[in-house]
Amino acid sequence: MKKAILIIILLIIVIAGFFGFRFYTKYYGNNVEKDGYLLIPHNASFKQVLDSIAPYIKNKESFEGVAKDKDLDKYLKAGRYHIQSGTGNTNLVNMIKAGNQTDNTFRIGDFGDIYQMVGKVTKKTELDSLQFVNDFNKIATEKGYNNAEDLKKYFFIDTYNFFWTVTPKEFFNKFDSQYNEFWNSERKSKEQQSGLTRDQIYALASIVYKESGGKKDEMKTIAGLYLNRYRKGMKLQSDPTVIYAINKQTNFKDPIKRVLYKHLTTPSPYNTYANKGIPPGPICVVDKSSVDAVLNAENNNFIFMCADPKRFGFHKFTVSAEEHAVNAKAYQDWLNSKNIK
Repeated sequence: MKKAILIIILLIIVIAGFFGFRFYTKYYGNNVEKDGYLLIPHNASFKQVLDSIAPYIKNKESFEGVAKDKDLDKYLKAGRYHIQSGTGNTNLVNMIKAGNQTDNTFRIGDFGDIYQMVGKVTKKTELDSLQFVNDFNKIATEKGYNNAEDLKKYFFIDTYNFFWTVTPKEFFNKFDSQYNEFWNSERKSKEQQSGLTRDQIYALASIVYKESGGKKDEMKTIAGLYLNRYRKGMKLQSDPTVIYAINKQTNFKDPIKRVLYKHLTTPSPYNTYANKGIPPGPICVVDKSSVDAVLNAENNNFIFMCADPKRFGFHKFTVSAEEHAVNAKAYQDWLNSKNIK
């Protein structure tokens, strides 16, 4: 009798162990064989999610079973989810139900215009560039501007994190808040003292950024030089403005690298060789340092600057036209020696 009872107990243990192991394997055992990212668009069907996650998991049927048991089809949340090797079905399902998506890095560079920026940004978002541009145009109109291009000053060069599902409004709001925080009382006071409008400050900051190559070392010196030219009623004659004017006409598809004499007459309000004064807006997205350089420009007498071929990325500054001609000749010779067209 005792032997029979012992056998029954052992059978129960074996059966419980068998089903317990199957339960654990199905719900908590590793079912992810490789890392990756699962993209779930808004309004995605349960079948679409199963098809999208299939390349990352070992057993699609077991995942489907757990997903149905936990009503995932009723609680699908759009997003970009990081699928990690070693993860079980329950954790995968819970991650998606909770909407615990992984954000992505977005690098805002010195884009020439908003449309160029949007084209890069939307490669990492659910929505396409047309939707972003249309919504940016609406935001611009609400702020009293003409179109999305007038929003360029709200963006600063840097790396930011956003979710794949970010909307154009959510995306812009982050920069709108940053813009308002940047323009604190101290900077507003310097803005008033400068005698420049904010658009003029950003336009000069973009020239400073381009001329400096983004290096902070000479930004304030360059800003002082261009302010000297502006206040003397001289043309700014900045090569980057000519490059921008030409590239803007071609939608930045075939950007030029070197300014030639034939380019100096390019018809554009941004061409500071053809027009006096400060351009009507920035020629690129800027960083905070270049705006601060304009607000805190170096008090110097420089009128001329030329790239220094012996110190890549730096310039030679002077008040003498004769000395500048020598510097310019040396730089042109260097360009020719490098066959830079």
